[in-house]
Amino acid sequence: MDAQLKILGPEFSTFVRSVMIACEEKGLSYRYGMKANDQQVKLGDETHLKYHPYGKIPVLILEDGRSICETAAIIRFIDNEYPGYELFPTDLFAHAQVDQWANLIGIYIDQAFVRKFLLEFLFPKGEDGSVRMDKVEAAIPEVNRAIATLAKQLDGQDYMCGDQFSAADIMLAPMLDYLARHPKGAELLAEEVKLLAYLERVRQRPSCQKVLI
Repeated sequence: MDAQLKILGPEFSTFVRSVMIACEEKGLSYRYGMKANDQQVKLGDETHLKYHPYGKIPVLILEDGRSICETAAIIRFIDNEYPGYELFPTDLFAHAQVDQWANLIGIYIDQAFVRKFLLEFLFPKGEDGSVRMDKVEAAIPEVNRAIATLAKQLDGQDYMCGDQFSAADIMLAPMLDYLARHPKGAELLAEEVKLLAYLERVRQRPSCQKVLI
């Protein structure tokens, strides 16, 4: 089947992976990468800024050329536009709870796990190309706070917003997966048995098995 949707962004991005998982949950065909209309796009260049005013990823490009940016908005669109597994509940309050956590994860958990911690290891910025361990150590309290916040939310339930896998879990899965795979992140997660059990449940979903590799 020809690709139905285009995800502008590299596969390693946590947010790109979230959109990929959403597509997998809906059974949608998609492709990803830094090309739009067969044109190579560089982060922040003029073409990119046409799709996202702040030069961020991902961007969802539809077959007719229309586009949507910002991960949570993309997932909401996919859920509303396409049939299949529902990523948001129909009950308005439950829907708002999923929306709430999707946004909390996209802002605060992302900052703690990814921007301030994991990226220090993935893209070292020390003068000699080394990891800035002072930055890593400074980030650990916020990582621990984020871990505790997630563990508290998961207490007594299988997923972030209850017993059903939702858009909130889709936002979290790639971030938590990366954190657990990193030795230092795994060390910080070691005592959070319930959070680790949650991650394994998420990893067992067919959609996540295809994306979280």
